[in-house]
Amino acid sequence: MSDKLITFLRAGFYGVIVRPILIILLGLNVRNLTRLKIGEPRLIAANHNSHLDAMVLMSLFKLKDLPRVKVVAAKDYFCRTPFLTWLSINLIGIIPIDRKGEDKTKDPLTPVLDALNEGYTVVIFPEGTRGDPEQRQPLKYGISKLLERKPDIEITPVFMHGLGKSLPRGEALLVPFVCEINVGEALKWEGDRTKLIAALENSFDALSKEMEPKEWL
Repeated sequence: MSDKLITFLRAGFYGVIVRPILIILLGLNVRNLTRLKIGEPRLIAANHNSHLDAMVLMSLFKLKDLPRVKVVAAKDYFCRTPFLTWLSINLIGIIPIDRKGEDKTKDPLTPVLDALNEGYTVVIFPEGTRGDPEQRQPLKYGISKLLERKPDIEITPVFMHGLGKSLPRGEALLVPFVCEINVGEALKWEGDRTKLIAALENSFDALSKEMEPKEWL
């Protein structure tokens, strides 16, 4: 199948199927969308509560930009069958990652680094796995290992709220629930893993607080 056809099918998948479902059932509210840039290789780092996260984040990009965006996702979930593997890689746009580390001879970060080297914008979930609904997990150091090898790229934090209730872990049915997304200011690698993780945690904290309901004056 040609790249042009894949691009057309992906645009149709997000434009005709995913976006209408998200808008009608979830009522997405997105803040600071202009911060979600594309062009040079960069990382989009988001919190992780639902298998919806990948498609929701991809749907935020303009359809014309989708061919230059990939999202890191669990191979054991998104590649369970040949058909699901094809759909996940070609339509959703995932980079399948072996999070179980079954093949000890391969570096699981290699496909992500390859995508960055090819100029892609890559969406990554630093928590590594989904937590309980709307409960953040400690960030893992995988993202810092990427930045050590690609120190010049920026990281854009994105905080999402509500998707953990729309499709909780272990559930198969989508539950209508208002979902909010807040895009933060870009961060840069400063040569220290601990500082990077702390900066991301602080950014998620601030983005979450911005979305909290304000008291009436």
